[in-house]
Amino acid sequence: MSAALGFALFPTAIGHCAVAWGEHGIVCMQLPQTSEAGTRSRMGRRYPGVPETEAPADVQQVMQQVTALLDGDDVDLSQVPLDMDGIPEFHRRVYEITQAIPRGQTLTYGEVAAKINAPGAARAVGQALGANPFAPIVPCHRVLAAGTQLGGFSARGGLSTKLKMLGIEGARITEAQSPGLFD
Repeated sequence: MSAALGFALFPTAIGHCAVAWGEHGIVCMQLPQTSEAGTRSRMGRRYPGVPETEAPADVQQVMQQVTALLDGDDVDLSQVPLDMDGIPEFHRRVYEITQAIPRGQTLTYGEVAAKINAPGAARAVGQALGANPFAPIVPCHRVLAAGTQLGGFSARGGLSTKLKMLGIEGARITEAQSPGLFD
């Protein structure tokens, strides 16, 4: 894991997110916990001794972009610099492909695996995305299971958070992908 220089919380349409940064870019983007205090506590556990402080201008710009994305604006986060020091090579490749998925579009775990020349590694792609420290900059919510079923989502709220984020982005979700949601 990369060394963080600081972290900051910021409000979004889905709750308070947090961002940690280092010398070479974003080290972590944390989706909301159940409360602002919960998000702050999680960042404190993840980065003990790292101060909560005002973010530098380039990080504030990323915070504004993430806020706009979660407000439903068409924002491209594919060029946000991520500090992947300490991230396993397989995960890096998964994150690079996933970061390039445009807003409102999806890929399956198998399609991501094929794009990194690892056919048959859909389960490993899912595990890498479950450990994603950069959501929603690396938009793991845009990756679905085979047959465009939702698959999993490790953020607080699980699949309902994934559906909410996909809905904000205007992704086409069918009743078959989200059984019980439209009942």
